[in-house]
Amino acid sequence: MPSVLQRYATPLTAGLFLVSLVSGVALFFHVWPSVFHGMHEWLSMLLVLPFVLHVWRNWRPMTAYLAKPAFAASLALCLVAALAFAFMAGGGRRGAAQFALVDALTASTPAKLAPALGVEADQLVATLKARGFVNAVVDAPLAQIAASSGKDRGDLALALTAAASP
Repeated sequence: MPSVLQRYATPLTAGLFLVSLVSGVALFFHVWPSVFHGMHEWLSMLLVLPFVLHVWRNWRPMTAYLAKPAFAASLALCLVAALAFAFMAGGGRRGAAQFALVDALTASTPAKLAPALGVEADQLVATLKARGFVNAVVDAPLAQIAASSGKDRGDLALALTAAASP
């Protein structure tokens, strides 16, 4: 079995790298993100195993690279680039706009959000309670209502959608 893994380490590394490359470029240019997002995440994670096997199988030639200044300089450049991106992110919420929208909506109270959904605040609270948000009240932030009811943002978004449906 180890020989089979060793035999396929390099081809799998190359194949999965190509999938990661193509899906990453597509995501960068916002081409079919719903198709490429899951593919990129999961198959890039799967790339870890063949990569480790590839390095293990080619350890002796790798040690020759490790001794060269170009290898250390390349790794240092990659680290600086990664740290620059991490620093620019600033620890704030990044990601899809719909998540920022959900954050903004869930910071609101049923009394403030109900008119935007086309319902009365009491009707919104009743819908929330019917969907398991046992601590729903008109003047508490929706995120707090969800947390105290043991629910998450997804549950809350579904409940708000149900409240707004005719």
